[in-house]
Amino acid sequence: MNVQFSPDAANKILTRKEHGIGWLTINQPEKRNAISLAMWDAIAAAADDFAADDAVRVVVMHGAGGKAFASGADISEFDRVRADAAAQQEYGRRSGEARRRLEGLRKPLIAMIQGFCIGGGYATALMADLRIASSDSRFGIPAAKLGIAYGYESLSRLVALAGPAMAKEILFTGRQLDAAEALACRLVNRVVPPEELEATVTELALQIARNAPLSVEASKVAIDQLAGDPMARDKALVEQLNRACFDSADYAEGRRAFQEKRPPVFAGR
Repeated sequence: MNVQFSPDAANKILTRKEHGIGWLTINQPEKRNAISLAMWDAIAAAADDFAADDAVRVVVMHGAGGKAFASGADISEFDRVRADAAAQQEYGRRSGEARRRLEGLRKPLIAMIQGFCIGGGYATALMADLRIASSDSRFGIPAAKLGIAYGYESLSRLVALAGPAMAKEILFTGRQLDAAEALACRLVNRVVPPEELEATVTELALQIARNAPLSVEASKVAIDQLAGDPMARDKALVEQLNRACFDSADYAEGRRAFQEKRPPVFAGR
């Protein structure tokens, strides 16, 4: 059963689960999938639902309509929810919590990007482990054109991927990058023709879902720890997850399948 969202986000954040894949759809195409505050809350709830469901082994997030992944925050509600510094603090807390829930998923998260990926939508895509974009995608953070600023957490992934100099160019100018430039800056993993995007991402997600979930989780956590703050690394957690793999029924299944020359069937335990 799909998670229930508030009336303000109903039908604007959609989820479905099939073949081990959890799909999260940003569904406001008439506004190029601009994300309202209620939608941020719904994204956080969707991430929690996927995290709690053992049948979901990988998550794909994307925008509806084929014109935008997400064009950023819904500016039409700024006078109500982001009018001053105090309101921005609450807005930043809730939108930041949604991105933290996505980033904190121990299951692989893929951003399937087509069209505009701008501002808060861009920051959200950067929470994904893998980003696959269509060749007609556009990327940008126009904060300087709106008179707003992004905080530490929102920018840390951008700086880690693109480097400080390119991150500064993106923010200082507010200009948009095409898909080829985003690929050159390591902001996306692959660029494919628009007509191949969904099939490419679906096959990638299925390939991941067929693998041992505990092994994939251990790899994700270890790499995230290595890529994060050296002073905050949790080596004990990495070792715990590694031990769990070697004590798992899936490890025994993997060995049997190799010996029997057949594809393994992993149960996630």
